[in-house]
Amino acid sequence: MTRVFNFSAGPAALPEAVLRQAGEEMLDWHGAGLSVMEMSHRGREFMGIHAQTQADLRELLALPANYRILFLQGGGIGMNAIVPMNLLRGAHSADYVDTGEWSKRSINEAGKYSAVSVAASAAAQGYDHVPSFDSWQLDAHAAYVHICANETINGVEFNATPDTGAVPLVADMSSNILSRPVDVARYGLIYAGAQKNIGPAGLTIVLVRDDLLDRALPITPSAFHFREQADADSMLNTPPTYAIYIAGLVFRWLKAQGGLAAMEARNRAKAALLYDCLDNSPCYRSPIVKADRSRMNVPFHLHDSRLDAAFLQGAQERSLLQLQGHRLQGGMRASIYNAMPLEGVQALVAYLQEFAARHG
Repeated sequence: MTRVFNFSAGPAALPEAVLRQAGEEMLDWHGAGLSVMEMSHRGREFMGIHAQTQADLRELLALPANYRILFLQGGGIGMNAIVPMNLLRGAHSADYVDTGEWSKRSINEAGKYSAVSVAASAAAQGYDHVPSFDSWQLDAHAAYVHICANETINGVEFNATPDTGAVPLVADMSSNILSRPVDVARYGLIYAGAQKNIGPAGLTIVLVRDDLLDRALPITPSAFHFREQADADSMLNTPPTYAIYIAGLVFRWLKAQGGLAAMEARNRAKAALLYDCLDNSPCYRSPIVKADRSRMNVPFHLHDSRLDAAFLQGAQERSLLQLQGHRLQGGMRASIYNAMPLEGVQALVAYLQEFAARHG
């Protein structure tokens, strides 16, 4: 069997060790005689998987005791509605920081439930940076301040945590969660679709501080109501059981790699290798301000877009897949999440250098 290097932005590559273990356990999980995807979510076997997955995630993040872990559904787009529905009671508006396409979607969706103030925006500069924190126009009475910690499409990442004072900071970390240590206590709420850096599509992870559980609007559906789901241990409805199981395997894999500090060092090395190659060749252009470049999603353009098709064809011939840029951005994009080994980035860099030598 030949495994390719998969640079997809999501659903994305999973660690090979996780896939092998899931394959071995597909028909018979630990002698139970059935697959995890066949188990009752309230049965002893799955309840054990569920509890261990939560415990491992809590350990990886050093999650404070006053934060709940919720396993929901709906992804990041669903959370664009679920967040305001859960946090707006008693408030007249929310602040949003606009750093890319996903921020823009969050702003548009939240506007259905409340007045939204754009506290800062990088739209005029083509979303090539994070606006400096001292330029943000924040409302001390806002329900929360929302950021997208890593813009998957645009390739912009927050490399520091903003201070929003007494107003809760909410972060969409769908594409950089678990790629580095994070001080969760500086956030009121963190959410992440699993399909980029954790597991298969279908699972949404929510980390929410206890004092934010009771701010939901009356219209909030029970399945997405933080308090109701927290009280039911994410079992108010049938959870995405197999996705939770795979996430648990990924969490165990991360612990075996040395945890989030080790992953951060590895991700820094991979990103530096790729960006150095792009910066040192006239054949390529990275559109993002260096201080705000994402370690997870690396967009770039060829100096001559007429070569794009040839570049992608050559990449595919070398088993380097899913490098085409998002349709809104064009060009190329390499997503190098936790599961992408250093060898994959080295193979991409070798191809970039080879292509530049022929077409530069």
